[in-house]
Amino acid sequence: MDPLVVFDSYGVVAQETKGHVALSYIVILVALLFTAYGYGQMVKAYPSAGSTYTYTQKSIHPMIGFLVGWSVLLDYLFLPMVNFAIGSAYLKAAFPKVPHAIWVFALAAIVTIINILGVKLTANMNTLFVTFQTLVLIVFVGFVVKGLISGMGQGTLVSISPFYTANIDLSLIMTGASILCFSFLGFDAVTTLSEETLNPKKTIPRAIFLIALIGGVLFTATSYFLHLIHPNYLSFKSADAASLEIASYIGGAFLHSFFLVGTMVAVFSSSLSSSTSASRLLFAMGREGSFPKIFAYLHPKWKTPVFNLLLIGFISLTAIFGELEVIYSFISFGALIGFLFVNLSVIFHYYLRQKRRKGFDFVRYFIVPLIGAAFTLWLFTSLNLSAMALGFSWLIIGVLYSVIVSKRKKELAFKFDKG
Repeated sequence: MDPLVVFDSYGVVAQETKGHVALSYIVILVALLFTAYGYGQMVKAYPSAGSTYTYTQKSIHPMIGFLVGWSVLLDYLFLPMVNFAIGSAYLKAAFPKVPHAIWVFALAAIVTIINILGVKLTANMNTLFVTFQTLVLIVFVGFVVKGLISGMGQGTLVSISPFYTANIDLSLIMTGASILCFSFLGFDAVTTLSEETLNPKKTIPRAIFLIALIGGVLFTATSYFLHLIHPNYLSFKSADAASLEIASYIGGAFLHSFFLVGTMVAVFSSSLSSSTSASRLLFAMGREGSFPKIFAYLHPKWKTPVFNLLLIGFISLTAIFGELEVIYSFISFGALIGFLFVNLSVIFHYYLRQKRRKGFDFVRYFIVPLIGAAFTLWLFTSLNLSAMALGFSWLIIGVLYSVIVSKRKKELAFKFDKG
């Protein structure tokens, strides 16, 4: 989750929502603030690297926890892949003679190597990357404001059209919100670093709520200005790289080049974070016995799950194939499953198990997470049908894997008892 992620899906969602991207951002932000509250409550109960997987496993049921962890792997494992797909799309638009696959291979190799060398290096590089992205965002919006004042686009700084027009369609707004869930993927990833955070029960809940809130405000404001400066969302040559077209339109060659550099930095930043989070989730599932023990291996010098990172890098190469809109929704499938069960975990852990039901506890541990779960389900029903089919196929594979592993464990236990 980075400041420039709003640009990655803007063209696709603008066409999907008929120009109401800013409104879709408000819808998903409201839903995620309720879920952020749920994450904050659960990290107080279980400050471990497993995040949603651990919360569901310990609060509801181990089998359900595994399936939730398996579903969440969709966004953790495939988010680096979609970042490489986005990065290669921009680079292909800028350098059309270089094959798409070359860019994907190069991006995957660099990100994997940096992650293997340690979490401190990753964190320090991300701080630098996010600072630069913020600068790019400020410059970009500055050019937009200058263009609007000079009469470009709608020629005004104030308009309700990004939020409401006569052709607004609520179902399309919800579909857009479900796709824009992609922009927030990673706001929950901070919970996977609970074991590496000082005072996680206090720090993580604050961090996760602020990450969602600040990101949502930034994304809504940026998409608002993007619509004002380029209201004709049907005129993009390539919806996947629409923001690059807008950059050229408002700032010429300079902004085109500056924005391209910023986009590449964003790709690296988001890829580093998502690869780190995915490797830690695999590590937690390997340590708990849900996956083979090799997933729980840490390099003796760098203290990083090397094999997990190499696997994620290999999976990311699938960025060579696939359509971005379906990929966005496919990844959102896993994220929404995770968000749903975080809210349900709050109810199971605090309201049902600990019986904290009196006074304000009824609101904190039942009403608020119930609203969060309802919002998530509503978004879930708006996902792309192809993504739903892929998501449920992934879930079925997880069920089969779980059954096979469970059967194998029983056979080994039986042999051990006989021996």
